[in-house]
Amino acid sequence: MGTRKRYWMMKTEPETFSIDDLARVGTEPWNGVRNYQARNFMRDGMQLGDGVMIYHSNCKVPGIAGLATVASRAYPDPTQFDPQSDYFDPASSRENPRWQLVDVAFERKLRRLIPLEEVKRHADALGEGFPLTARGNRLSVFPVTAAQWKLLLSLE
Repeated sequence: MGTRKRYWMMKTEPETFSIDDLARVGTEPWNGVRNYQARNFMRDGMQLGDGVMIYHSNCKVPGIAGLATVASRAYPDPTQFDPQSDYFDPASSRENPRWQLVDVAFERKLRRLIPLEEVKRHADALGEGFPLTARGNRLSVFPVTAAQWKLLLSLE
């Protein structure tokens, strides 16, 4: 029996790494995630072929910019071991790595950015507690239901 495809939202700051950057490189290790819940979603929830919405955050017009696919199983984030990296974690060791990542493969750029303000207008339909519209939510990686995925894509 085949497993049901899952869907995810992954936030990135476009100045650091945008949907255009992903389009250029094709596949990228989604490194630098330093939140345990986000890490657990990548480590325990993500499966090869899952759908990903790439969300541009911390910019003039935040919003959903494109689609990607989970292209690997979770593996240790190498930046945690690199003292030169902004994401270095001295408490993490190769024997017992603290941080995991997955590779993400570019699928397509949306025909237009779906701004957060527009997403918020559909908060009721997306359901209570949807991380993108929930107050104070800072998660950079979180699950999206099939119904939420469909609704968000319909805004394109």
